[in-house]
Amino acid sequence: MFGMSHESYLLLDAVVTIIGLIVLITRFKVHPFIALIIAAGFLGLTSGMPVDKIIKAFQDGFGGVLGFVGIILALGTMLGKMMADSGGADQIAQTLVRAFGKEKVQWAMMFAAFLVGIPLFFEIGFVLLIPLVFIVARRTGVSLIKIGIPLLAGLSAVHGLVPPHPGPLLAIGVFGADIGKTILYGLIVALPTAIIAGPLYGSFISKYIPGNPSQELVDQLAREPESKTLPSFSVTLITVLLPVFLMLLKTFADVALPDGHAIRNWMDMIGHPITALLLALLLSLYTFGHRQGIGSKQILKLLDASLAPTAAIILIIGAGGGFKQMLVTSGVGDVIGQMAVTAQINPILLAWLVAAVIRVATGSATVATITGAGIVVPVVGMIPGVNRELLVLATGAGSLVLSHVNDAGFWLVKQYFNMTVAETFKTWTAMETILSVVALGFIMLLSLVL
Repeated sequence: MFGMSHESYLLLDAVVTIIGLIVLITRFKVHPFIALIIAAGFLGLTSGMPVDKIIKAFQDGFGGVLGFVGIILALGTMLGKMMADSGGADQIAQTLVRAFGKEKVQWAMMFAAFLVGIPLFFEIGFVLLIPLVFIVARRTGVSLIKIGIPLLAGLSAVHGLVPPHPGPLLAIGVFGADIGKTILYGLIVALPTAIIAGPLYGSFISKYIPGNPSQELVDQLAREPESKTLPSFSVTLITVLLPVFLMLLKTFADVALPDGHAIRNWMDMIGHPITALLLALLLSLYTFGHRQGIGSKQILKLLDASLAPTAAIILIIGAGGGFKQMLVTSGVGDVIGQMAVTAQINPILLAWLVAAVIRVATGSATVATITGAGIVVPVVGMIPGVNRELLVLATGAGSLVLSHVNDAGFWLVKQYFNMTVAETFKTWTAMETILSVVALGFIMLLSLVL
């Protein structure tokens, strides 16, 4: 068509479609859910797919993603809500602050965010922990930015790199990676990355931008729950980390025991993300609920309230899965995969680059992850020996890069920290970019030994 080969036309079609998707989201402010459906339909029609297969491909992609990720998001959100309302997150943060002391309080905030952020969405973790930033800054006299940037780094690192967060889970499903190994490698990469982008960079930039929160916001948020009995640190930690422990246990069983072994079969079921999160949620109903004096009716209200904010996220994820399937079914993914093989681009670097470009353009880490994984997945079958777990991490790392004015997180941080746009670029945007690039470096190092 137009004097081009079929492969060249498909590639051009994909580029035009993705640019159109970006324009719809950024220029015309179309909701990503609607924009992804339009983009998927356009790609299906213009790539020459039979009309009867276009809707089916989108439905298969939508349902295939949500059949797994939708359940995970619901369970994880409920667990996060129980931890938030019981004061479990407060307990983790306060315990770490006491352990580290005033001089190293920024390290305490990073570790608190890292732990609390494992079962929580970034936005939920941020809103949950930001009062502690104000409280600690007022108590210790330490710069708000010096305390706040480590907290943001801890939350963002686990959000982009560690399941059961939606981004890594989406990529795991697309690449067919092992969730236990991804958690293990993700923690290995995320912790040192958060340290570099958090306490180290935060201590540096706070010398130039100390931060000056509005007194009105401090008065509203910095209320310490002194009269509230919090769950103990050990109980909170056990509850929050139970799903991670069970998923890792499943991986160790898969390595140590042969196929068909009864214990391995049971561990495969118990360590499945859905089962692991369900067990942690059930435990939280006692540890964060009844044990804290929260009645059954109040727990039911909390769980109901927790699901409403995730509706839009779930729909976007599903539509992203449909768009990904259209890339695969139309043959675009195979063309890109062949190009990567011919050009000998490192698949890990390719995954990072594709996700990074889409992230910068759309401002959405979720859109960047699902679209990037869909574009890169054909490479997995064409280049032998590619580590699928590291592809997941590379895609997640790319989805964190260069948050700017088209990202809701940019404005969230700007408003809460009472910064100008320029100051937000120097703090939040720089921190996110450091996270992304440093994580890629650690991922490439891991690829040398795995």
